[in-house]
This record gives sequence, structure tokens and C-alpha cells, in this order.
Amino acid sequence: MSRGQRILLINQYAGSPRDGMEFRPHALAREWQATGHQVLIVAGSPSHVRAHNPELTRGVSREIVDDVEFEWMKLPRYNGNGARRAANIIAFAGRLRARSRALADGFRPDIVIASSTHPLDIYGARAVARGSGAQLVFEVHDLWPLTPVELGGMSPRHPFVRLLARAERDACTSADTVVSILPAADRHLVTRGMPPERYHHVPNGISLAEADAGEPLPAEHAELARALHQEGRFLVGYAGGIGLANAIDDLVSAAVRLRDAPVAFLIWGDGPERTAVERQAAEAGLTNVHFLGRIPKRTVRSALDACDALYLGWKRRSIYRFGVSPNKLFDYMASARPIVHATSSPGDPVAECGCGVSVEAEDPDQLASAIERLAAMSAAERTELGARGRRQAEEHHDYPILAARMLAAIADPERARREPVGV
Repeated sequence: MSRGQRILLINQYAGSPRDGMEFRPHALAREWQATGHQVLIVAGSPSHVRAHNPELTRGVSREIVDDVEFEWMKLPRYNGNGARRAANIIAFAGRLRARSRALADGFRPDIVIASSTHPLDIYGARAVARGSGAQLVFEVHDLWPLTPVELGGMSPRHPFVRLLARAERDACTSADTVVSILPAADRHLVTRGMPPERYHHVPNGISLAEADAGEPLPAEHAELARALHQEGRFLVGYAGGIGLANAIDDLVSAAVRLRDAPVAFLIWGDGPERTAVERQAAEAGLTNVHFLGRIPKRTVRSALDACDALYLGWKRRSIYRFGVSPNKLFDYMASARPIVHATSSPGDPVAECGCGVSVEAEDPDQLASAIERLAAMSAAERTELGARGRRQAEEHHDYPILAARMLAAIADPERARREPVGV
């Protein structure tokens, strides 16, 4: 691809190191700018996934956030996944569509990427692309309407679900290129009208330079880890969201089985299930589980480094048949710590690169046994497992590699299809 392309990246939930998740849009934008392209991210506020939302006083505003230009759209506030969140999503799609002529004429993009978690941004993105003669890219994070139906329990006949289904089909049929973080998403997308040759898998990743330059943990957290190690404890860590899909309740159940073993659990993060799992641990009388709350992204590496092994878990859900690509996995790999992975997905990145131990999802007995197995290994054996993950991150998941891979898929799809992308 020639230098100097103008890339409009639309992601309602886009975040930054300043604001918190979602990090992928900002990371890609920064790498594209480093190679001579100009990028504008269009996002909305508020968003439930960000640690901090920009406070907007106007309907539309621009600012530079960590060296990347954002156009923010002010949206209605909401809590949870009910009608107000649906209204927030629809408002973003409507305001984007209303701004399409201004974005086409003002920014004049060569590439337009519709990248929100939901597909309703395709209509505004398509209008911008048509108005500026740009290539249209549909980037898939979640599969809709499968996500609200299979994970959220919504009826496929619900009007909002039907609206999402229509948008996904329109995106699959109108986009010049379809990219997904999910390795097997094409099996679903072709049923929505996507020509198979338009599909490319570009997984999630990590900015290794940024992660490697992380900051120290809060002093009380570092002291807790030191004290536990001095007691001879094997430390299992988790850093990320605490929601239903993260299976922290299964980790707590494994901790019950290991209450008399020299093992302790350090859990960093927050989310809708945090109160429930803290109550679960308290009712079980556990003293080996420590909930430490949310920490800034720049301190995550120090948190992972303080542990001997790291936990990643899922629930048994049919939607995972299309694979998974969680951001925290690549933080874990980059830290060179062995991973215990509780999954029933057919695509298991941990098993594929040999960087840890995998067990079935929702099986605390297997999970506890896997932790005991890692604790019984020699330090050299655990170091080798961790080193495999680090190599995987360096070779396939560093954002400079992923940013180049994504632009190659747009500019030269046949060549991009032949190149390996890792897990």
C-alpha cells in the first residue's frame, strides 16, 4: 500500500491509554501514523468499557488523545444491557450517518473501517466511503445477532436483534474487505452473504514496547505479592474484566479446592460480577483469594510479573465455536508467564503454542489440578512455557505486525491470505 493513505476508523467504544479500553483502534492508528498514514477515529461517549469517558459539552468534538485524533459523538447515558444501551447504540449509528457527508468532504478518507462491536455503524461508514470513493472495510469483533442471542438470551425475533441481523448482512455484502479478530468467524459470516475471498483473520495483540515499559504496581500490591512469596505461596494471577464470560467464579471454586495448598490468587480488575465473586469467596471463608480492583493499563505488566502463573477462563457457550482472541491473552504471553486456560473453544491459542496448560471450561476440579501441576513444575519448566508465549507475542501479535497485516489485507488480499497470522 502506498504511503499517505487517509484512514477513517469508526469504533463507538474506541479508547486509549488515557481512557482505558477498547485499546485496539488506538494501537492500530498509532502504528499506521508511524508509517506515514493519517488516521481519524470516530467514537462515542459514554461507553461502559472505558475506565474514564471524556465529558463532552457539544454534540461533536475533536481532540488529540495520546497522539491520535478522535472525533467524539455525545451519546445518551446508560447502565447495563437494557433498552438504554440499545438507545445509545442507535444514537451513535444515527449521528454517524448524519455526519457522513461532513466526514467524506472534510476528512476525504481513502479507507473507511466500520469497527464497532455492533454492526450498525456500517450505514454511516458506507455513506462516507461512497461519498469519498474510499474502500469499505468491515471489522468484526463480536458476531451479531449471535452475541445477544447466545450470550444474552435475547429472542432472535426481538426487534433490536432483527435490526442487528439486517445490519450484519448489509455489512457482509457491501464491504470490500472483511476482517475479524476471531479465527473462524468466516464460517458464520458466509451465511450472512460475505464472499469467502473477502475474509481475513487479523487477531488481537499488544504493543510490546509500551507493555515492556510499564510502571510499578501500587506499593501495597507489590508488598502483598512479596509477603505471599515469602510464605512459600505459588501465585496465580488474573488481570481483566470481571463479567460472566470471564469465569472468575470457576477460579474461586478452584481456590476452594486449594484452600489447604500453598497457593494464592491475585485478581486485578472490575466488572458487573465482582460483587458476586467476592461474596462467593467470603461465604466460602477463603483467605487465599485477594481482589485488588482495577489498575491502570501501564501497571498491568508489573502485576503479571508478580505472579507465577496466570489464569484465563471462559464459560461453555456455543458462540465460542468461532474461536476467541482476548486482549488479556497477549498481555499474558508478553509477560512470559505460563497460562492456565479453561476453555471449550475449538481454537485454543494456549495449547496451539504450548505456553501453558489447558483444561475444560466450567470444571473447577480440572482447573485446581492444572494449577497444582504448574506449581509442581521446576522453575525452568515454567520458564520454558512462558518463553513460548513471549515468542508467539513477538512474532505474531505485536501491533506493528498486526497494523501492517491489516493494511496488506486491504491493499493486496491474495498475498495477505498466504501469510501466517499466528493464533
